[in-house]
Amino acid sequence: MTTMTAKPRRLLPRIAWLPFLTMAGLAVMGVFAIYSASYRGEDQPTDPFYRMQMAWVAVGLCAFLVAAIVDYRQIGKWTWVLYSICVMLLVVVLIFGVERYGSRSWLGIKGLGIQPSEFAKIGLAFALADYLSNPDRDVRSFKSVLVCLAMVGGTAMLILMQPDLGSTLVLVPMSAVMMFVAGIRLRYFVTAIAAIAIAGAVFYMNLRGYEAAAEQVHAVAKDRTAYVQQLDKMGRKFILKPYQWERVLVFLNPERDPYGWGWNLRQSLIAVGSGGFWGKGWLQGTQNVLGFLPRQVAPNDFIFSVIAEEGGFVWCLAVLVGFTVLLLSGIWTALTACDRLGRLLATGITVMLFCHIFVNMGMTVGLVPITGLPLPLLSYGGSFVVSTMVALGILQSIQARRRAH
Repeated sequence: MTTMTAKPRRLLPRIAWLPFLTMAGLAVMGVFAIYSASYRGEDQPTDPFYRMQMAWVAVGLCAFLVAAIVDYRQIGKWTWVLYSICVMLLVVVLIFGVERYGSRSWLGIKGLGIQPSEFAKIGLAFALADYLSNPDRDVRSFKSVLVCLAMVGGTAMLILMQPDLGSTLVLVPMSAVMMFVAGIRLRYFVTAIAAIAIAGAVFYMNLRGYEAAAEQVHAVAKDRTAYVQQLDKMGRKFILKPYQWERVLVFLNPERDPYGWGWNLRQSLIAVGSGGFWGKGWLQGTQNVLGFLPRQVAPNDFIFSVIAEEGGFVWCLAVLVGFTVLLLSGIWTALTACDRLGRLLATGITVMLFCHIFVNMGMTVGLVPITGLPLPLLSYGGSFVVSTMVALGILQSIQARRRAH
C-alpha cells in the first residue's frame, strides 16, 4: 500500500503548473464562449453545446493526466500499432463515416461522434518522431526522406478524401519542421520548395479557370439555388470543391459575394471590430445572439469572433497570452527534452498547435482563407478537445522526464 500511494505523490510535482493552469483556464473560457454562441435570448432555449463541451473537457482532463503520467517512451514502443489504428480509422470513416457540412469526417457511435483525423495528427507525429529518432537510421539519406513523405502523404491523402483540407494542411508544416529538426539534408527542402512552387502555379491556374467558369454559370443561372447546383456539377472538373474555391476567392476579394459565400467572413469582421477595447459584455454580442454570425459555425470555427465581440481587446489579449504560454512551454520542452524522441515529438505537437491557432484566428479577421480549423481548447468539438489535451499531456510527460534526468 505504501509503494502504490507513493508514486502519485512523486508524479504530481513534476507537472508544469503554469501551462496546466493556462490550459484549464482556456478550456473554462471556451465553455462560457460556447454558451454565449448558443444563446438566443431569455425567451429562447439555449442549445446544449456547452453541456457537451463540459463533458468533453472532463474526459480531456482525464486523458491529459494519463498522458502526462505515463512515460512517453513507453507509448513510443507502441507507436506503429497506434499509428496503424489511426490509419485504419481514416479508411473506415471514408466508408462508414457520417457526413456533416459536406465532409465525411465523423464516426457515429450510439449518438456520439469521433473525428479520427484529430487523433491521426498525433499518431503521425509519434510515427515520424519514432522513425527519425532511431539511432541506427541515417535520417540524412534519401530513403529516409521517402519513407517520411510516404507516411505524411498517405495520411494527408486519406484526410483530404473526406474532404478535410484544413487538417491536411496542418500535417505539412508539422512534418516539415520535424524533419528539419531531425537533420534532413537542406537540398531536399529546396526540392520540396520547388515542388510547392509548381503546385502553386497549378493551383493558381485552376483557380482562374474556376473563376471564369463560375462567372459564366452566374450569367445564365435563374436564381442562387440553380447557381449553386451548377457549381456543384462543374466542381468535378477542378481540384477542390466549389465552396473551397469560393473561400479562396472571397479571401482575395472580400466584396466578391458579401451576402453569399462571403457572409461568414463579413459578419466575423463586424463582430471582431465592434467589440472595441472592453467588449459588449457576456451574452450581449449582437452579431452572435441575433444570428448574423451563422449559428452552425459560431461555437466552433468562429468562436474567436464571439470572444472578440463580447470581451473586446482585453479578452483577445488574454487568449493570445494563454496560447503564447502554451507554445513557449512546448518550445522549451523540445529544447530541453532528454532524448531525440522527446525533442521531435514536442516539436511536432507545438507546430500543430501553432497552425491551429494561427489559421483559426487569421481566418476570423481575413488574414487567411476560411478552412474550418477549430481553435484549441476554445472551439466546440469533442474529438478536438480530447486530442488537444492528450497532446498537451504528452508535452507534460516529456517535460517531467527532462526534470527526472
